[in-house]
Amino acid sequence: MLKFNKKFSPQYGEVTEVSPLIRRLVAHNPSPFTFYGTGTYIVGKGGGANCESGGAHVAQRAIDHPSNMKKRANHKEESAPNRSPVRTETRATARPSQCEESLSAAPATEAKPKKPTVAIIDPGPAISSHLHALEKFLEHVTVSHILVTHNHVDHSPAAAPLKQITGAEVYAFDTGQQADMDNHAEEGRDRHFKPDHILKDGDVIKGDGWTLAAVHTPGHLSNHLCFALREEKALFTGDHVMGWSTSVVSQPDGDMKDYIASLEKLLTRDDRIYYPTHGGPVNDPKPFVRALIAHRHNREQQILAAIADGAVTIPAMVAVIYADIPTYLHPAAASSVLSHLIHMAHDRRITCQGKMGKDGVFGVI
Repeated sequence: MLKFNKKFSPQYGEVTEVSPLIRRLVAHNPSPFTFYGTGTYIVGKGGGANCESGGAHVAQRAIDHPSNMKKRANHKEESAPNRSPVRTETRATARPSQCEESLSAAPATEAKPKKPTVAIIDPGPAISSHLHALEKFLEHVTVSHILVTHNHVDHSPAAAPLKQITGAEVYAFDTGQQADMDNHAEEGRDRHFKPDHILKDGDVIKGDGWTLAAVHTPGHLSNHLCFALREEKALFTGDHVMGWSTSVVSQPDGDMKDYIASLEKLLTRDDRIYYPTHGGPVNDPKPFVRALIAHRHNREQQILAAIADGAVTIPAMVAVIYADIPTYLHPAAASSVLSHLIHMAHDRRITCQGKMGKDGVFGVI
């Protein structure tokens, strides 16, 4: 049975440590589709945590990662994309921060220590409070890569200003083949987003003490990527898997068949923990992914039953199947039902009179 975890209390404006190599800053953009807001992840060591002045405050809330749970139990607490290789290790030569200088007693003639390099995953929305908190923290590190799971407006718009601030380039899956979409049932697509470098499934990016591999997981959007942190067997799942809710799969760029296949793909991996962009971590991933797959199959059985009982249009199906959710979420539900219907028609389980779409009339084969 699918059980969600809605226990999540972000501290807006604070960079929070969630594991030895991962920190998170949550943007203040709560909504029915973003939960409490977008979680921007900082992968790598160093930064504002050791600095007494300057930089965003780092809250030492070691609560998410299994290793931290064990410790607490023991101690009670925009240009054309470039397809150049990405298997490179970035070396920073930037000037050290004031914090580092104040802690150094070395003569001025000695070489100054380099800042540690970090990667940013899902820079988030381009809202001033989020960008300001992120910029202050990043004064004490060098950003080598900006990684984006997909181009919805709660994930990618801050990539451009963050690139201007840090000089780091943007990496994501190709957006050039995305279907046109005018869908207001969820967080809309960032149509201006263009990565500097196109990532493919299996591409690897390295930095100081961290290794991230791209995992292509289409379904929520065709260009959706997850990122695997090898050192911690952790997977940043974007909107593909979230512990607090199912994902909206909206046509035409979302695809239910691809989404279910991408869930099944995760079952072949050995990740120990998932970090979604919204909400808290998924600490026991495989049973949860199996439950998500079962939920989608069960939803299709509900659709077949609704059609058999006379609910042959999408609004009629939504009224029956989603009777227990607020009506303002029904447009998103209708979008997911359409994705299921397209999947089911492909498998020859249903028919559609007229053009396949939101105005179709459906029957059971």
